[in-house]
Amino acid sequence: MPEPVPASGTVHWVGAGLSTGSGLAALCEAADRVRLWHRTEDRAADALARLGLTGRAEPRAYTLPALTAELAPGDVVVSMLPAPEHAALLAECVGRQAHFACSSYVSDAVLEQVPAAEKAGLVVLTEAGLDPGIDHLFAHSLVARAREAIGDATAASYTLTSYCGGVPAVPNDFRYRFSWAPAGVLNALRSPARYIEDGAETTAERPWEVTRRHLVDGEAFEVYPNRDSVPFVEQYGLPAAWQPRTFVRGTLRLSGWLHAWAAVFEELKGGDDARIAALARELAGTYPTTDADRDRVVLAVSLDVKGGGRTWSGRYLLDLVGDAEESAMARCVSRPLALGVRHILDGSLPAGLNRAAETAARSEEWLGELAREGIGFTLRADS
Repeated sequence: MPEPVPASGTVHWVGAGLSTGSGLAALCEAADRVRLWHRTEDRAADALARLGLTGRAEPRAYTLPALTAELAPGDVVVSMLPAPEHAALLAECVGRQAHFACSSYVSDAVLEQVPAAEKAGLVVLTEAGLDPGIDHLFAHSLVARAREAIGDATAASYTLTSYCGGVPAVPNDFRYRFSWAPAGVLNALRSPARYIEDGAETTAERPWEVTRRHLVDGEAFEVYPNRDSVPFVEQYGLPAAWQPRTFVRGTLRLSGWLHAWAAVFEELKGGDDARIAALARELAGTYPTTDADRDRVVLAVSLDVKGGGRTWSGRYLLDLVGDAEESAMARCVSRPLALGVRHILDGSLPAGLNRAAETAARSEEWLGELAREGIGFTLRADS
């Protein structure tokens, strides 16, 4: 494996939307130079002022050619753009010998460019936000603890659930407020979800139709599967001798959400793309997140393993409420992403594809750093 291109100390943070929070401030402390790229230079400057970072980062008007012209070998590009735009940005990074980081899932278009990036000695950091991101850290930590307790070669069965949601801190009648692209929320519900239940792979064509009640520290929520959970069995390093009873990664909502969204679901069943786009705009206008609202992020990851005459259980819970300075979502997405970028800057990540956690050791390291930086969570596990 080639040695990574030494980091130059310059970070380009691209996009200043609702998930850009105190992680950017952390990078202003760690990097030699930070540039914030946004739609216009004035908007970038306004975002820096809102974050208290005026004079600590340089505002720039974003276009891909403008960014590319300023890239130097060893720079780090942090993309907060929509996921479909990552691939084009990564291609320019490879051409200019710059490292790349984002909080999104690895797309096929990004994955195709990883071999070239690795050959060039570049780090490609992905899935380094909240979900995906901190959820990976929790899962790797639990799996490592369970493996130590049960043993890799022991015939065992297990249940792993990972549910995450951004919800209103004060529930409203809709049981939700839109804090990111509303079309993305609706289209995620239109996408089938694959997961394991009762030991068998299962696909829900309409994920909301398999919504169930889920207790977190005695509080009732509603949860449903999201995307494709099955590949994460391998990604989380679960032993081959262990058989999954249940393995699901999904979305968490406030109790009463399923009922409150009944009319939306009817639209999703029959609406075409144009109608769903219009519905997204209507809902965003009716249930926006305003400056007066406080959001709440809940991430609950649990693992139960039974085998070899014993049972092992572990639970991680992150439950944060935003404040006047920063939303909980911005903190939980930008902080782990900034942490990953700092590890690119210090040369501790290898060239090629890196997710938030590839090993249990890295998970424990990053969780410790996040805890010291104000991302609070709890762990309950059998000794």
